[in-house]
Amino acid sequence: MLSTEEKTRAIVAALEDVKALDIEVIDTSKLSPLFERMIVASAQSTRQTKALADNVEKMLKELNEDPLSVEGQQSGEWILVDFGEVLVHIMQPPVRAYYNLEELWGAHPKVRAHAAK
Repeated sequence: MLSTEEKTRAIVAALEDVKALDIEVIDTSKLSPLFERMIVASAQSTRQTKALADNVEKMLKELNEDPLSVEGQQSGEWILVDFGEVLVHIMQPPVRAYYNLEELWGAHPKVRAHAAK
């Protein structure tokens, strides 16, 4: 069984292997008791989104790690692969921009413009 860090590195490698874009790893260990890391990545098409999810599953399975669940494969716009302590969100750019998980989970806090005096 892989540690959280080993699993995270393996998932990022699997995503990079199929040319995922804008891979972001968010440490959620202090934000949620349900999981330790969230990985968000973008894909340019439905086909690439599915290929990324398939490659993550395949490479982790080779390390004896099976996902608890995989959701969104039918539409391919947003696929969630749940490895327990590590969640993988593979999204097409418009979906990623709309839901902005990075800001929601505090990875990119919203910058507020200061009002002019």
